[in-house]
Amino acid sequence: MKRVTGIGGIFFKAKNHAKMIDWYDKHLGIKAHPEYGTAFEWLDKDDPQKAGMTTWSVFKQESKYFDQPYMINYRVDDLDALLKALEAEGVEIDPKRETAEYGKFAWIVDPEGNRIELWEPPK
Repeated sequence: MKRVTGIGGIFFKAKNHAKMIDWYDKHLGIKAHPEYGTAFEWLDKDDPQKAGMTTWSVFKQESKYFDQPYMINYRVDDLDALLKALEAEGVEIDPKRETAEYGKFAWIVDPEGNRIELWEPPK
């Protein structure tokens, strides 16, 4: 079973949300929606007909979506199988799950307490 297949997204918090979005636009050319961020699109190296994306988003400092200053979202092929394997290995798994038109989500915690998002894109 494949585990992580790539980075699905990078999310971080900013004290001044609007200023941070403007800075990244002005200096790095990253044009981000204030609520949804942006997506960097790419083609799968094993199947160039298959498109993918990596999300980049700035969250407001007070956001409760994650507690630490940043969170990485990892792409996975089979979320349920991976969660089963991680559970058997003793990894801390948040019981919360989300399913949306853009995929399935679950969260785990690393040994230092960092929340990690796992994302299975829709097939």
